[in-house]
Amino acid sequence: MTGRQVLLLGSLPAQDADDAMGMAARLLGGRLRAMPDGETGTARKDWLAGLCDEQHGHPDLEVVRPGAWRDYDDVPRLRVRRGHRLYGTNLDYGHAEAARESLPALQRVREQLGRPDLPFQASVPGDFDTAFFTLGPVDGLRNLRAFTEMTLREVREVKETAGDDTVFQIEVPVELVMMIKAPARVRPVVASRLAEGILRIARNSPAGTRFGVHLCVGDLNNRPLAEMEDVSPLVLLANAVTRRWPEGRPLLYVHAPLAAADQPAPVRADYYAPLRDLELPVGVDLVAGFVHERQDLADQRRIRDQVDDLVGLQVDVAAACGLGRRTREAAERNLAQAAALAED
Repeated sequence: MTGRQVLLLGSLPAQDADDAMGMAARLLGGRLRAMPDGETGTARKDWLAGLCDEQHGHPDLEVVRPGAWRDYDDVPRLRVRRGHRLYGTNLDYGHAEAARESLPALQRVREQLGRPDLPFQASVPGDFDTAFFTLGPVDGLRNLRAFTEMTLREVREVKETAGDDTVFQIEVPVELVMMIKAPARVRPVVASRLAEGILRIARNSPAGTRFGVHLCVGDLNNRPLAEMEDVSPLVLLANAVTRRWPEGRPLLYVHAPLAAADQPAPVRADYYAPLRDLELPVGVDLVAGFVHERQDLADQRRIRDQVDDLVGLQVDVAAACGLGRRTREAAERNLAQAAALAED
């Protein structure tokens, strides 16, 4: 594949994997970098929300604060039961089983597109992000090892099922939001520490495992958790990750969220200026996450060209996050705009 490509970030408003992949194939065709399964169904359509809710019956956990995920102040919280201990072997967020169920649909869309080598794209929520949304920041850190072990087990199981050409997308909204909220003077130190958690997954995955990194500002009910004044926080975090990326685990791309959920990307030049300091290694693509169905296509072309100029290469395009929280009509408009931005 040559030319500009489109990255789908995971979720689509579809009935099942066949429906999601069919939508992507129809609107994006040969421009797809890889094919996710759409993260359909009640448990997966809202990223970690439904998967965290499924842990409410876990024998080692109990609910200490109810919540319905209506907004970021309405998030339920669990804790480890007194006298119990949490182990990675006893946690399961269902990503491996979802991959197994989706592979027949992937094979059908490969045949439809005439792309037998179209990679499968597997979602990998960061281990700290999973712990954070399940237990909160303090208990999440205390029990991080269990979530790390679970995440690494899921990577191994998906790789064994889907094959070596699978692309594992590490998804980390908490880390970028923490960068945005940190004072500017301490952001370089914060970036180094936060990057270590992202790198932990890559370092401990099987040799040859291929990755992308999806930086994110949150998308609960299509609302962001934080907003950037400019892109300097994501540049610092991306650089901290790529500088120490482990050998033998290819990093294919870094996704930069330039829009934010329901908010289109700014057009002003100063917002993007820090991209001059982005230091991507040779072979690592930048995916510019600015595609938005509520923004004029001419403005998005200006953003795309400005980003190209700042980083000195032709970037791939994407939305800021998965489209599962949009209506189907909005998601299809977004994909159609992505196709137009990749073609011209």
